Amino acid sequence: MDFFAQQARVRGSSRRLVALFVLAVIAIVLAIDAVVWLAMGHRPMDGQPAASNLPLMFASSAVVLAGIGLSSLFRIMSLSGGGKTVAESVGATPVPTDTRDPQLRQLRNVIEEVAIAAGVPVPDIYLMAEEPGINAFAAGYSASDAAVCVTRGCLDNLTRDELQGVIAHEFSHVLNGDMRLNIRLMGLLFGILVLAIVGRKVIWYGGGRSSRRDGGGGQVWMIGLALIVVGYIGYFFARLIQAAVARSRESLADASAVQFTRQTDGIAGALKKIAILSEGSQLQVANKQEVAHMLFGEAGKFSALFATHPPLLQRIRALEPGFRDEELARLAVSMQQVAEARSAGVAGKSTEPVRVPAPGMPPLPGVVAGAALAQAAGGVADSTRFQRAAAVHQAMPAALTVAVQQPESALTVMLALAMSAAQVELHVAQRRIVADAFGDDEQQAVQAIAAEVEALPPIARLPLAALALPALKQLSEGRQQTLLGALDALVRVDGKVDLNEYCLVRLVRMQLQEARQPRRAPIDGLKKLPACRNSVILVCAIVAAGGCSDEASARRAWLLAMQHAFPGEAIEWSPPPAAWQAPLEHALDDLDGLMPVAKELVIQSLLCAIRADGQVSVEEAELLRIICASLHCPVPA
Repeated sequence: MDFFAQQARVRGSSRRLVALFVLAVIAIVLAIDAVVWLAMGHRPMDGQPAASNLPLMFASSAVVLAGIGLSSLFRIMSLSGGGKTVAESVGATPVPTDTRDPQLRQLRNVIEEVAIAAGVPVPDIYLMAEEPGINAFAAGYSASDAAVCVTRGCLDNLTRDELQGVIAHEFSHVLNGDMRLNIRLMGLLFGILVLAIVGRKVIWYGGGRSSRRDGGGGQVWMIGLALIVVGYIGYFFARLIQAAVARSRESLADASAVQFTRQTDGIAGALKKIAILSEGSQLQVANKQEVAHMLFGEAGKFSALFATHPPLLQRIRALEPGFRDEELARLAVSMQQVAEARSAGVAGKSTEPVRVPAPGMPPLPGVVAGAALAQAAGGVADSTRFQRAAAVHQAMPAALTVAVQQPESALTVMLALAMSAAQVELHVAQRRIVADAFGDDEQQAVQAIAAEVEALPPIARLPLAALALPALKQLSEGRQQTLLGALDALVRVDGKVDLNEYCLVRLVRMQLQEARQPRRAPIDGLKKLPACRNSVILVCAIVAAGGCSDEASARRAWLLAMQHAFPGEAIEWSPPPAAWQAPLEHALDDLDGLMPVAKELVIQSLLCAIRADGQVSVEEAELLRIICASLHCPVPA
């Protein structure tokens, strides 16, 4: 599946959602206006013609519109905290970064590897510990404030490959921009349903109390009933909106997960186990309908009209065209045997979840050589993308991966990454910068891990920074700002900023800023490529110059990019300015406002420049990773 094409489809879903929402609101307003007209509008008042009551109908329309709008806004504002707010609303609890639970540790490892492969920050990880069904969801306004939540059933019943497939499915929602749409859909659904909610409250509280007090309970009850009837007109439309939009996106997410992991057995195995287990993918939480449209599987037993996911067998056959129903019976028998062995504690019986065969990752030595990681940076074959990400993850020293799990030690690692390893004469000035910002104790802590950071394979630097994001987000805003200032000072201590230094600081700054203000995170724009022509030319020139040793080679690489971006146009080569960092920042912000298809063309043009000399350096891979993060796109294989 094409990520950019999927993003365009999501934009189409958004437009359909708005259209359906408008129709639902119109239906509600017309229904209430009809009730008002029947109650009093068709009768003259004080001898006046009935038309004089039209202002009353306009007033009722305004009240209904204001009620729905304000209710939707209230619900969306209540979710302004991003993904973690949605996860906590369904009773999920965060998975500790330093957990020693084997199942939770495996979950963290899988999510971290998928994040490295996609080039996105590691999301917050949540667990619904009391849910035995197999389900999961991703929520948030952007990749920087995303949260991935799984049920206990996922951990108890899925193999690592199957869990990997489920997580890849959820990451596809992150990459396709579905999460922001999901949160807005929650707000819109609440706004439509608010009349029915008010009606139920009126009947429950108002009718009984009024009847006991003054005998007017019948009238109050009738008012409440009218609100419920009208509100459920909106409820009907809201459920149709939720189901129709969700079904189309879930099919695309399944296909994206297969493309991402390059194997169908993982996600198909998870779907088969949902079909077999009595719990399936059902949730027990009271507000499951509110989040049903963002889940991996169906939250409950709904009719086909209101189902938020395609039928399970249809999803399985889309992944495995030759699948037959009898296979479910055989898998059910195998799972039952394993369950009996586990409960009986029979020696020699495996107590692991039943494994659906899938291509595994090749064995890796304890430390992956730098050459192997350099090959991983090049993305030579999409079929090994996930394996390369796992190799990068496993190559990181254990001491550093443990350090980035806690806020203060993660801060120390970030400072050590910004220290210059090659120029020892700068260390005195850099240590002074750290001491001035954080004190002597922090400066000594940075020194203590400097050797391990310097020995880190170059291609693992930015992934390590991405692993540190969940911990860095826990720092106070003031401490985050001090960290960003110190990083900027450390990389500028020699009066210049190279590509590696720029990429590190840009990544941390962008992700922390978006995490602090998730609702202000950029969304896809409407600009077409010609509107950002100068920005495309500059970014391609910087990428070409950064990957070539001489200006002639850089010019050839840049011309290849220009041919792809603006075919047939005669564009004059201009080397990037010496102080290229600020212009690049402005250019990337400009390009982030492009339409998804235009972003795709920009990334393809950059790849033409990078591949011009037949190889991909670590610097080029890091710069491409930062550009993709700035454009809110996944890193291409």
